Amino acid sequence: MRLATWNINSIRARTDRALAFLERTGVDVLALQETKCKDEQFPREGFEALGYEVATTGFSQWNGVAIVSKVGIEDVEVGFPGMPTWGDPAAAEARALGATCGGVRVWSLYVPNGRELEDPHYAYKLDWLARLRDAAQGWLAADAQAQVALVGDWNIAPLDTDVWDIGFFAGRTHVSPAERDAFTAIAEAGYTEVSRAHQPAEHTYTYWDYQQLRFPRNEGMRIDLTYATPTLAARVTGVSIERNERKGKAPSDHVPVILDIDG
Repeated sequence: MRLATWNINSIRARTDRALAFLERTGVDVLALQETKCKDEQFPREGFEALGYEVATTGFSQWNGVAIVSKVGIEDVEVGFPGMPTWGDPAAAEARALGATCGGVRVWSLYVPNGRELEDPHYAYKLDWLARLRDAAQGWLAADAQAQVALVGDWNIAPLDTDVWDIGFFAGRTHVSPAERDAFTAIAEAGYTEVSRAHQPAEHTYTYWDYQQLRFPRNEGMRIDLTYATPTLAARVTGVSIERNERKGKAPSDHVPVILDIDG
């Protein structure tokens, strides 16, 4: 099975790119983030024409996650247990969607950005990650053989070499010790970050801002990552970061990350 994650940065703006990517790569399951549309606005017809089933959760022009699969979609779950809320009035955002696809429990995750270290959104981000860690630990405690993939845009660069210039990010989100600790806590809960296990090279990025020629200068960040339970991690035979998807007409600022899963 081929499982991919991609922050598409508006699925309606990039439907043709997503469909072409699926046809080119033969990906079986694609987890999307930042779809930026309501469920009824998602362009599911194009995916269904290629043989994919679609599950989505989204509101208006912000956030939004989806899973498309040609190996089945079962037990769709919007939000993980204990997921915190945001806003006034407080409500669950469209940031987490789970579904069982081909025997793998896939979670498409769009972790809150955090904005600034003193912003309430930063505290929300840390709480969101802590609740995710608790949920993930619970899934593994309930079934040591569980095959769970936590994929998506984590909005965290775990290592200094996951950003183009750590000095540039000093005092900013994405690289703060608290965020990195929250990310590491998922590993401490028993999961393996398989994308780095198979793509360990430093200064390997998955995101480049649209501004200031960041992509031509290769001034990027590695923030699209995948955690897997032990049973699933053992089945991953390779990972590819599809850098060329940042090129061409109207690309997303993120690129897909593909996992090849044996058996």
